[in-house]
Amino acid sequence: MNNDSFAKSTEILKQAVPLMIKHKVPTTPTNYALWYTYSSQQNPQLNMALDSGIESIGHCTPTLCESIYQDHLASQTDSDVKQLKLSLTAMMQELSHSMADTLSDTNSFHNALESTFGRLEQVGNEGISLEETVGLVRELLRESQQMRQSTGLFKGQLDSAQQEIQSLRAALNKSQQQANEDALTKLYNRRAFDQDIQSYLDNQIPTSLILLDIDHFKSFNDEFGHLMGDQVLKMVAKRLTECCRDYAKAYRFGGEEFAVLLPHKSLPSARQQAETMRKAIEKISVLDKKSGQRINSVTASFGISASEQDEHSEKLIERADHFLSQAKQLGRNRVLPIT
Repeated sequence: MNNDSFAKSTEILKQAVPLMIKHKVPTTPTNYALWYTYSSQQNPQLNMALDSGIESIGHCTPTLCESIYQDHLASQTDSDVKQLKLSLTAMMQELSHSMADTLSDTNSFHNALESTFGRLEQVGNEGISLEETVGLVRELLRESQQMRQSTGLFKGQLDSAQQEIQSLRAALNKSQQQANEDALTKLYNRRAFDQDIQSYLDNQIPTSLILLDIDHFKSFNDEFGHLMGDQVLKMVAKRLTECCRDYAKAYRFGGEEFAVLLPHKSLPSARQQAETMRKAIEKISVLDKKSGQRINSVTASFGISASEQDEHSEKLIERADHFLSQAKQLGRNRVLPIT
């Protein structure tokens, strides 16, 4: 680097650092790259996106920086490695759920064997008819066929997973980014939520919070298996993303619970937004390819709250969670408070 280039770079950095301090931007490598590029004015689209986001929100949140970096600066290699990391995480979750479902099928088959062999013993003890004996054998064969299908599916998933793991592991070692994205739903995760909500409140940005929980989610896993449960989670996340406007962001809060942050939105506006989301979730339909059954009964319960002056994030979350609990107690599939 010659003296002119060094002097120019130093001058740009002297502009970038005060801007990062002004907007309380964390000093990470990606943020340095973002604000250095902004200060150099070499990427007008990046500058417009960052200016627009800060003007609309009133503050530069961690996820705003990350999204603009990904959209305007991240190389294809960066994006590919991030996607590989998410793919491996999602794959391991799916594999874990497959194991749980196969174990459940194995337990059911074991119980069926115990019951059938117990009844077959009655042949010698009580002399049940040939027709009844044949019926028991047919029942045992049916259970065996279902078990073979389950274990066959699982073996195929294991073989596929083993191949994928080998190819993905090398790429994952190159990635040192802290993940802010949930691998399954592709929403921002709880870590990103905690950063954003604290950022809003620290900078006194009026913010409303929506918490929602999928109704009777355990029954989907119990009846259809964890993989179908995962499909429901992904569909709910998709609906939430489609409903987010004006820099509102959806997050996977944990398990089957989601959160949405809405900067500069009042409680009535947040309630209207939550009602739109509730209706969108009601329209979800998921097909179980294994059984041919379709899930058409997905609903969610919502609790909302709006930030108050000098309030800690725990209080804001606590109020929304209180109304979410009330919504469940009153019959689910509703938004509280009403006014």
